[in-house]
Amino acid sequence: MKEVQPIRDTKKIDAMKSIMKGESNYRDLLLFVLGINTGLRISDILALKWSSLINGGGRLLKAGDQLNVVEIKTKKIKSFMINRSVAEALKLYYDALANVNPDDPVFSSRKTDDGSLQPITRIAAWQMLNRYANMVGLNEGIGTHTLRKTFGYHLYKKGVALEYIQKMLNHSSPAITLRYIGITQEQLNDIYVELNL
Repeated sequence: MKEVQPIRDTKKIDAMKSIMKGESNYRDLLLFVLGINTGLRISDILALKWSSLINGGGRLLKAGDQLNVVEIKTKKIKSFMINRSVAEALKLYYDALANVNPDDPVFSSRKTDDGSLQPITRIAAWQMLNRYANMVGLNEGIGTHTLRKTFGYHLYKKGVALEYIQKMLNHSSPAITLRYIGITQEQLNDIYVELNL
């Protein structure tokens, strides 16, 4: 299996989001935006229920609200603030739905024989992501883990301290985080060349 990479080009990210909006695929848009803006693992994204995105008063979370997710892999609580991009994608999707049951999965696929909704599978999420990636010219190195890697990569490029990114991704060392987010030796060499004290 080939290692997936982050989406480094923000124009490609914007193009993917535009296609999803243009096709009114708001579920796909929310999944994509949530992944690249929170660093959640795909298993945690797919496990979300509407009850976690609607506060106690029945109001949809908005920018600046806190979301708490119990990570499936680590069993730790990951708390983070919803940003404007996630809030906008969430509202688009929520408003497009006729009815929302708090116990239903956010990223539902179809009803089962007993009438309950099931979340889409990891494979369906991978297929969705690859379809949009291919449409913007990203033809290799894309997978569901790309979302989490894109989150870390763009934090790093914005100057967020590596130690913070390491903590946000729950990695054991900065070296693992650098490798994980796809920072290459060539990029590190460019830093040496640009220093020129």
